[in-house]
Amino acid sequence: MNIALSKKNTILLVSVLATGLLLGSLFFALQKPVTIQVDGNEIKTRVFFANTVEDVLAQKNIKLGAKDLVSPSATQVVKKNTRIVVVRAFKVKVIADGKSRIILSPPVTVKEAIKLAGFTVADKDIVKTLPASRTVPGQEIEVIRVTEKDETVKQPVPFQTERTTDPSLEKGLTKTISGGQEGVALNTIRITYHNGQEVKKEIVKSEVLVQPKNKVVAMGTITSVSRGGERLNFREVRYMQASAYTYTGFRTATGRNPEVGMVAVDPSVIPMGTRLYIEGYGYGHAADTGGAIKGNRIDLFMEEHAQCVSWGRRTVKVYLLQ
Repeated sequence: MNIALSKKNTILLVSVLATGLLLGSLFFALQKPVTIQVDGNEIKTRVFFANTVEDVLAQKNIKLGAKDLVSPSATQVVKKNTRIVVVRAFKVKVIADGKSRIILSPPVTVKEAIKLAGFTVADKDIVKTLPASRTVPGQEIEVIRVTEKDETVKQPVPFQTERTTDPSLEKGLTKTISGGQEGVALNTIRITYHNGQEVKKEIVKSEVLVQPKNKVVAMGTITSVSRGGERLNFREVRYMQASAYTYTGFRTATGRNPEVGMVAVDPSVIPMGTRLYIEGYGYGHAADTGGAIKGNRIDLFMEEHAQCVSWGRRTVKVYLLQ
Protein backbone atom coordinates (compact mmCIF):
# COMPACT_ATOMS: atom_id res chain seq x y z
CA MET A 1 0.00 0.00 0.00
CA ASN A 2 2.80 2.42 0.91
CA ILE A 3 4.68 1.43 -2.18
CA ALA A 4 1.63 2.28 -4.32
CA LEU A 5 1.29 5.69 -2.69
CA SER A 6 4.95 6.34 -3.19
CA LYS A 7 4.63 5.57 -6.88
CA LYS A 8 1.62 7.88 -7.11
CA ASN A 9 3.48 10.71 -5.47
CA THR A 10 6.43 10.23 -7.70
CA ILE A 11 4.28 10.32 -10.81
CA LEU A 12 2.50 13.44 -9.52
CA LEU A 13 5.81 15.16 -8.79
CA VAL A 14 7.14 14.30 -12.22
CA SER A 15 3.94 15.59 -13.80
CA VAL A 16 4.18 18.87 -11.88
CA LEU A 17 7.82 19.29 -12.84
CA ALA A 18 7.09 18.52 -16.46
CA THR A 19 4.23 20.97 -16.46
CA GLY A 20 6.42 23.65 -14.87
CA LEU A 21 9.17 23.01 -17.39
CA LEU A 22 6.65 23.17 -20.21
CA LEU A 23 5.19 26.42 -18.90
CA GLY A 24 8.69 27.85 -18.43
CA SER A 25 9.65 26.87 -21.96
CA LEU A 26 6.41 28.33 -23.26
CA PHE A 27 7.00 31.55 -21.28
CA PHE A 28 10.52 31.84 -22.73
CA ALA A 29 9.28 30.96 -26.20
CA LEU A 30 6.66 33.72 -26.02
CA GLN A 31 9.45 36.27 -25.47
CA LYS A 32 11.73 37.64 -28.16
CA PRO A 33 15.16 39.32 -28.07
CA VAL A 34 15.23 43.12 -28.47
CA THR A 35 18.16 45.57 -28.48
CA ILE A 36 17.85 49.18 -27.31
CA GLN A 37 20.41 51.80 -28.31
CA VAL A 38 20.15 54.95 -26.18
CA ASP A 39 22.49 57.57 -24.67
CA GLY A 40 25.55 55.79 -26.02
CA ASN A 41 24.56 52.48 -24.43
CA GLU A 42 23.29 49.24 -25.96
CA ILE A 43 20.75 47.32 -23.86
CA LYS A 44 19.75 43.73 -24.70
CA THR A 45 16.46 42.40 -23.30
CA ARG A 46 13.55 40.02 -24.02
CA VAL A 47 9.89 41.04 -24.33
CA PHE A 48 6.49 39.45 -25.11
CA PHE A 49 5.11 39.47 -28.62
CA ALA A 50 2.35 41.94 -27.78
CA ASN A 51 4.73 44.60 -26.47
CA THR A 52 5.07 47.89 -28.33
CA VAL A 53 8.24 49.97 -28.56
CA GLU A 54 6.72 52.33 -25.98
CA ASP A 55 6.16 49.37 -23.59
CA VAL A 56 9.74 48.20 -23.94
CA LEU A 57 11.12 51.66 -23.18
CA ALA A 58 8.80 52.00 -20.17
CA GLN A 59 9.96 48.63 -18.79
CA LYS A 60 13.56 49.88 -18.95
CA ASN A 61 12.58 53.30 -17.47
CA ILE A 62 13.72 55.10 -20.63
CA LYS A 63 11.82 58.37 -20.97
CA LEU A 64 11.45 60.28 -24.24
CA GLY A 65 11.64 64.05 -24.52
CA ALA A 66 9.21 65.98 -26.70
CA LYS A 67 11.76 66.35 -29.51
CA ASP A 68 13.52 63.00 -29.13
CA LEU A 69 13.32 60.50 -31.99
CA VAL A 70 12.67 56.79 -31.64
CA SER A 71 12.87 54.21 -34.38
CA PRO A 72 10.72 52.20 -34.94
CA SER A 73 7.85 54.42 -33.83
CA ALA A 74 6.63 54.18 -30.21
CA THR A 75 3.33 52.48 -31.17
CA GLN A 76 4.88 49.76 -33.31
CA VAL A 77 4.75 46.21 -31.98
CA VAL A 78 8.23 44.77 -31.62
CA LYS A 79 9.36 41.72 -33.55
CA LYS A 80 12.13 39.27 -32.93
CA ASN A 81 15.55 40.97 -32.91
CA THR A 82 14.01 44.42 -33.20
CA ARG A 83 16.59 47.18 -32.71
CA ILE A 84 15.16 50.25 -31.01
CA VAL A 85 17.20 53.42 -31.50
CA VAL A 86 16.57 56.51 -29.37
CA VAL A 87 18.11 59.76 -30.62
CA ARG A 88 18.08 62.58 -28.09
CA ALA A 89 17.28 66.13 -29.13
CA PHE A 90 19.94 68.79 -28.37
CA LYS A 91 20.39 72.54 -28.54
CA VAL A 92 21.67 74.34 -31.65
CA LYS A 93 22.11 78.12 -31.97
CA VAL A 94 21.08 79.83 -35.22
CA ILE A 95 22.11 83.46 -35.89
CA ALA A 96 20.58 85.57 -38.66
CA ASP A 97 19.33 89.11 -39.26
CA GLY A 98 20.88 90.31 -35.99
CA LYS A 99 18.91 87.72 -34.00
CA SER A 100 20.02 84.61 -32.13
CA ARG A 101 17.65 81.67 -31.59
CA ILE A 102 18.10 78.33 -29.84
CA ILE A 103 16.35 75.29 -31.27
CA LEU A 104 15.95 71.85 -29.70
CA SER A 105 16.00 69.03 -32.21
CA PRO A 106 17.64 65.71 -33.08
CA PRO A 107 20.29 65.74 -35.85
CA VAL A 108 18.94 67.45 -38.97
CA THR A 109 20.46 69.10 -42.01
CA VAL A 110 21.77 72.62 -41.57
CA LYS A 111 19.05 73.97 -43.84
CA GLU A 112 16.40 72.22 -41.77
CA ALA A 113 17.87 73.66 -38.56
CA ILE A 114 17.71 77.17 -40.04
CA LYS A 115 14.10 76.56 -41.02
CA LEU A 116 13.25 75.29 -37.53
CA ALA A 117 14.69 78.52 -36.13
CA GLY A 118 12.26 80.50 -38.30
CA PHE A 119 14.80 81.83 -40.82
CA THR A 120 15.14 81.43 -44.57
CA VAL A 121 18.24 81.29 -46.76
CA ALA A 122 18.44 83.10 -50.10
CA ASP A 123 20.49 81.72 -52.98
CA LYS A 124 23.44 84.07 -52.44
CA ASP A 125 23.45 83.95 -48.65
CA ILE A 126 26.43 82.33 -46.93
CA VAL A 127 25.91 79.75 -44.18
CA LYS A 128 28.82 79.65 -41.74
CA THR A 129 29.00 76.56 -39.54
CA LEU A 130 30.80 73.25 -38.97
CA PRO A 131 31.64 71.14 -42.04
CA ALA A 132 29.09 68.45 -41.18
CA SER A 133 26.09 67.14 -43.09
CA ARG A 134 23.89 67.08 -39.96
CA THR A 135 23.77 69.13 -36.78
CA VAL A 136 25.63 68.16 -33.60
CA PRO A 137 25.11 69.21 -29.96
CA GLY A 138 26.14 72.80 -29.21
CA GLN A 139 26.56 73.71 -32.87
CA GLU A 140 26.33 77.35 -33.95
CA ILE A 141 24.98 78.26 -37.38
CA GLU A 142 25.29 81.77 -38.78
CA VAL A 143 23.46 82.99 -41.86
CA ILE A 144 25.33 85.83 -43.56
CA ARG A 145 23.01 87.90 -45.73
CA VAL A 146 24.59 88.71 -49.09
CA THR A 147 23.28 91.67 -51.06
CA GLU A 148 24.62 93.38 -54.17
CA LYS A 149 24.28 96.84 -55.67
CA ASP A 150 25.42 98.05 -59.10
CA GLU A 151 26.71 101.58 -59.67
CA THR A 152 27.67 103.20 -62.98
CA VAL A 153 30.59 105.64 -62.84
CA LYS A 154 32.97 107.30 -65.27
CA GLN A 155 36.59 106.42 -64.59
CA PRO A 156 39.90 107.32 -66.26
CA VAL A 157 41.61 104.81 -68.52
CA PRO A 158 45.41 105.10 -68.05
CA PHE A 159 47.56 105.56 -71.11
CA GLN A 160 50.49 103.32 -71.98
CA THR A 161 54.03 104.39 -72.85
CA GLU A 162 55.39 103.46 -76.24
CA ARG A 163 59.14 103.47 -76.72
CA THR A 164 61.06 104.12 -79.91
CA THR A 165 64.69 104.82 -80.72
CA ASP A 166 66.43 108.09 -81.58
CA PRO A 167 69.84 107.76 -83.33
CA SER A 168 70.62 111.40 -82.55
CA LEU A 169 70.34 110.95 -78.79
CA GLU A 170 72.89 109.49 -76.37
CA LYS A 171 72.10 106.13 -74.79
CA GLY A 172 70.56 106.61 -71.35
CA LEU A 173 68.73 109.77 -72.35
CA THR A 174 65.10 109.94 -73.40
CA LYS A 175 62.96 112.44 -75.22
CA THR A 176 59.17 112.67 -75.14
CA ILE A 177 57.83 112.70 -78.68
CA SER A 178 54.21 113.07 -77.65
CA GLY A 179 52.54 113.25 -74.26
CA GLY A 180 49.98 110.68 -73.16
CA GLN A 181 46.33 111.39 -72.51
CA GLU A 182 43.97 109.38 -70.32
CA GLY A 183 40.81 107.96 -71.79
CA VAL A 184 37.37 107.72 -70.17
CA ALA A 185 35.45 104.52 -69.42
CA LEU A 186 31.90 104.02 -68.25
CA ASN A 187 32.18 101.22 -65.68
CA THR A 188 29.45 99.26 -63.95
CA ILE A 189 30.74 98.47 -60.48
CA ARG A 190 29.10 95.73 -58.41
CA ILE A 191 29.35 96.26 -54.66
CA THR A 192 28.86 93.19 -52.45
CA TYR A 193 27.67 93.51 -48.85
CA HIS A 194 27.74 90.91 -46.05
CA ASN A 195 25.13 91.72 -43.42
CA GLY A 196 25.09 95.29 -44.69
CA GLN A 197 28.89 95.74 -44.61
CA GLU A 198 30.76 96.32 -47.87
CA VAL A 199 33.23 93.49 -48.58
CA LYS A 200 34.00 93.68 -52.30
CA LYS A 201 33.92 95.89 -55.37
CA GLU A 202 34.35 94.60 -58.87
CA ILE A 203 33.89 95.91 -62.39
CA VAL A 204 31.28 93.76 -64.13
CA LYS A 205 30.93 95.86 -67.29
CA SER A 206 33.12 98.47 -68.95
CA GLU A 207 32.54 100.66 -71.98
CA VAL A 208 35.32 102.93 -73.24
CA LEU A 209 33.86 106.34 -74.10
CA VAL A 210 37.17 108.04 -74.98
CA GLN A 211 40.19 106.02 -76.07
CA PRO A 212 43.47 106.83 -74.24
CA LYS A 213 46.34 108.32 -76.23
CA ASN A 214 49.67 106.65 -75.59
CA LYS A 215 52.78 108.56 -74.59
CA VAL A 216 55.67 108.14 -77.06
CA VAL A 217 59.21 108.28 -75.70
CA ALA A 218 62.38 108.09 -77.78
CA MET A 219 65.35 106.20 -76.33
CA GLY A 220 68.86 107.31 -77.21
CA THR A 221 71.17 104.85 -78.99
CA ILE A 222 74.43 106.77 -79.41
CA THR A 223 77.36 105.33 -77.41
CA SER A 224 80.17 107.46 -78.86
CA VAL A 225 80.53 111.25 -79.21
CA SER A 226 83.31 113.76 -79.84
CA ARG A 227 84.10 116.23 -77.07
CA GLY A 228 87.02 118.69 -77.24
CA GLY A 229 88.44 116.90 -80.22
CA GLU A 230 88.41 113.56 -78.38
CA ARG A 231 86.20 110.53 -78.92
CA LEU A 232 84.16 109.48 -75.86
CA ASN A 233 82.95 105.90 -75.78
CA PHE A 234 80.38 105.42 -73.01
CA ARG A 235 77.86 103.00 -71.61
CA GLU A 236 75.16 105.56 -70.96
CA VAL A 237 74.49 109.22 -70.20
CA ARG A 238 72.56 110.73 -67.29
CA TYR A 239 71.34 114.22 -66.55
CA MET A 240 72.45 114.90 -62.97
CA GLN A 241 72.50 117.74 -60.45
CA ALA A 242 76.15 118.71 -59.92
CA SER A 243 77.52 120.73 -56.99
CA ALA A 244 81.18 121.39 -56.07
CA TYR A 245 83.37 121.00 -52.98
CA THR A 246 86.98 121.74 -52.06
CA TYR A 247 89.53 120.32 -49.62
CA THR A 248 88.36 120.36 -46.00
CA GLY A 249 91.25 118.50 -44.41
CA PHE A 250 89.57 115.10 -44.58
CA ARG A 251 90.30 112.15 -46.84
CA THR A 252 87.78 110.80 -49.31
CA ALA A 253 85.60 107.75 -48.73
CA THR A 254 88.29 105.67 -50.48
CA GLY A 255 90.93 106.90 -48.05
CA ARG A 256 92.75 109.18 -50.51
CA ASN A 257 93.34 112.89 -50.32
CA PRO A 258 90.92 114.73 -52.64
CA GLU A 259 92.17 116.03 -55.95
CA VAL A 260 90.75 117.49 -59.13
CA GLY A 261 88.85 114.82 -61.03
CA MET A 262 87.44 113.14 -57.95
CA VAL A 263 83.65 112.95 -57.94
CA ALA A 264 81.39 112.09 -55.00
CA VAL A 265 78.54 109.83 -56.11
CA ASP A 266 75.74 107.66 -54.81
CA PRO A 267 77.26 104.17 -55.26
CA SER A 268 73.81 102.69 -55.88
CA VAL A 269 73.57 104.92 -58.98
CA ILE A 270 77.19 105.12 -60.13
CA PRO A 271 79.51 102.34 -58.92
CA MET A 272 82.72 103.46 -57.22
CA GLY A 273 85.67 103.58 -59.61
CA THR A 274 83.56 104.41 -62.66
CA ARG A 275 85.31 106.71 -65.15
CA LEU A 276 83.23 109.76 -65.96
CA TYR A 277 83.07 112.72 -68.27
CA ILE A 278 81.08 115.68 -66.93
CA GLU A 279 80.12 118.50 -69.28
CA GLY A 280 81.70 121.76 -68.14
CA TYR A 281 84.11 119.93 -65.80
CA GLY A 282 85.87 117.29 -67.88
CA TYR A 283 87.10 113.84 -66.95
CA GLY A 284 86.58 112.43 -63.51
CA HIS A 285 86.14 109.19 -61.59
CA ALA A 286 83.78 108.08 -58.84
CA ALA A 287 86.04 108.12 -55.78
CA ASP A 288 84.03 109.66 -52.95
CA THR A 289 80.61 109.63 -51.32
CA GLY A 290 78.61 112.06 -49.21
CA GLY A 291 75.61 111.99 -46.89
CA ALA A 292 73.74 114.46 -49.11
CA ILE A 293 74.77 112.79 -52.38
CA LYS A 294 71.77 110.57 -53.19
CA GLY A 295 70.20 109.52 -56.48
CA ASN A 296 71.09 111.55 -59.56
CA ARG A 297 73.41 113.92 -57.69
CA ILE A 298 77.16 114.33 -57.85
CA ASP A 299 79.71 116.56 -56.10
CA LEU A 300 82.80 117.71 -58.05
CA PHE A 301 86.14 118.43 -56.35
CA MET A 302 87.70 121.82 -57.19
CA GLU A 303 90.92 123.42 -55.97
CA GLU A 304 89.56 126.79 -54.90
CA HIS A 305 86.52 127.77 -52.85
CA ALA A 306 85.84 130.55 -55.34
CA GLN A 307 85.59 127.96 -58.12
CA CYS A 308 82.99 126.09 -56.10
CA VAL A 309 80.98 129.25 -55.56
CA SER A 310 81.20 130.08 -59.27
CA TRP A 311 80.05 126.59 -60.22
CA GLY A 312 77.11 126.61 -57.81
CA ARG A 313 74.62 123.86 -58.63
CA ARG A 314 73.64 123.00 -62.15
CA THR A 315 72.23 120.21 -64.28
CA VAL A 316 74.88 118.57 -66.45
CA LYS A 317 75.32 115.59 -68.71
CA VAL A 318 77.37 112.86 -67.08
CA TYR A 319 78.90 110.24 -69.35
CA LEU A 320 79.61 106.84 -67.78
CA LEU A 321 82.63 105.80 -69.81
CA GLN A 322 83.36 102.31 -71.00
